[in-house]
Amino acid sequence: MRGLVTGRVATWVLAITVALGATPGRLMAQDFEPMTGAQIEAGLKNMILTYPGGELQSFFPSGRTLYDAGRPSWGYWEVRGDQYCSQWPPADGWACYDMDTNGTVLRFIGESGDVTPGTVHGRISQ
Repeated sequence: MRGLVTGRVATWVLAITVALGATPGRLMAQDFEPMTGAQIEAGLKNMILTYPGGELQSFFPSGRTLYDAGRPSWGYWEVRGDQYCSQWPPADGWACYDMDTNGTVLRFIGESGDVTPGTVHGRISQ
């Protein structure tokens, strides 16, 4: 049974890797590759990410996003070109980020080069 489960997990990881555009060889090397707009949307929509401090962020298909660092904060997200963009009321402006991935970690890269890594925590149950 353990071999069957291990095989299924390996198949799932390979499928996610290919969907995000990373090759298995690059995944093993932990190289990060830039994400396209389509990859960003596929990587975030209906997903929950965990950040290094334990914060969680959920990305709803409606364009809403929920960030929880001990108390909930609701905002908006969308993909513009090949960037992830977010807006957090009461602010009016949108902030956009390049993204890259190694197939396991999704990184948000700010205008000044600051990097925020997130790992998939799970899918939003519907």
